[in-house]
Amino acid sequence: MKAKYQSVLNLGEQLEIQNGDVKEENGVLHVSGTAKNQYEKNLLWDEIKKVGGENPSDIVADIKVADTSVYANHTVKSGETLGKIAKHYYGDAMKYKQIFEANTNILKSADLIHPGQELVIPNL
Repeated sequence: MKAKYQSVLNLGEQLEIQNGDVKEENGVLHVSGTAKNQYEKNLLWDEIKKVGGENPSDIVADIKVADTSVYANHTVKSGETLGKIAKHYYGDAMKYKQIFEANTNILKSADLIHPGQELVIPNL
């Protein structure tokens, strides 16, 4: 079972899931741990569904979220805009306004962001 879900385990390592535990009992893989935020938890669930289908019966996952006050944290990369970032996290570029509002402590304008800035992506 571990082999089937190896991509999930690899992603957990990549995301530096805390207190991670993996064990197999009666043909069912039990995984648990704590993701930094909801976005990273969603990434893990998306990978589980990609491997096992919408409602897999051969894996049980108990993934907690360390910081429920934000949806995600994002480090700005060269060429990004708040619209591109909003599209990535929310599927809607127009939600850039919510990202701007959550970061007015470091952003003076929604049109001016710089590589390396650490942005909070708020829960909507």
